[in-house]
Amino acid sequence: MIHFRPLFQIPSCLQHLYRKVLWRGDLSCRCVYLTFDDGPIPDVTPTVLDILDQYRVKATFFCVGDNVARYPDLAREVLSRGHQIGNHTYHHLRGLQSTTSTYVADTEQCETTLQSVLHAPSSHLFRPPHGRTRYAQRRWLMSHGYQVVLWDVLTHDYNPSYTPADVLSVVQRYTRNGSIIVFHDSIKAADNMLSALPQVIEMLKKQGYEFRTL
Repeated sequence: MIHFRPLFQIPSCLQHLYRKVLWRGDLSCRCVYLTFDDGPIPDVTPTVLDILDQYRVKATFFCVGDNVARYPDLAREVLSRGHQIGNHTYHHLRGLQSTTSTYVADTEQCETTLQSVLHAPSSHLFRPPHGRTRYAQRRWLMSHGYQVVLWDVLTHDYNPSYTPADVLSVVQRYTRNGSIIVFHDSIKAADNMLSALPQVIEMLKKQGYEFRTL
């Protein structure tokens, strides 16, 4: 059996092929961008918000529209605590397994839900679930004003073979100026993420990093 090494950071040479996609933020300063995918959910997201408040850190949450519709008060709380919110499709669709028309409709449904629930201007930030889209899907997103956001550091917090120490090690090894770091406020990732997150924040603060939203 062939075992593939997990990918934590997309090589720069491949990132250049998708120049209009945001892989990293400001490269000129010692700053990082914490992002959380797949929420909001009441079992995990409130604890994430409390941890971020404790360290006075702001983050960007890429929310699944169906979760926003189910837990509107929680979505509004994310925003009211000073965090940024982006679109993660309504049903967490896999782009490569969806037609462009289906993907577009699902993205628009999420956007409509965000606007209805949050009563705030759209951030027009979009992160594709699993980080993959068809060219036509990506072209539609960009032509309609969305900033497609991927990442510079994938923590693998959702990986059942990883421990919180492994997650911390990934962040420690791969973070650099402007890194966009991906966590997940999901049940699957909760144990690793909630344990590692305070350690990650403390480590990066000691290294002189500033935390920003996208």
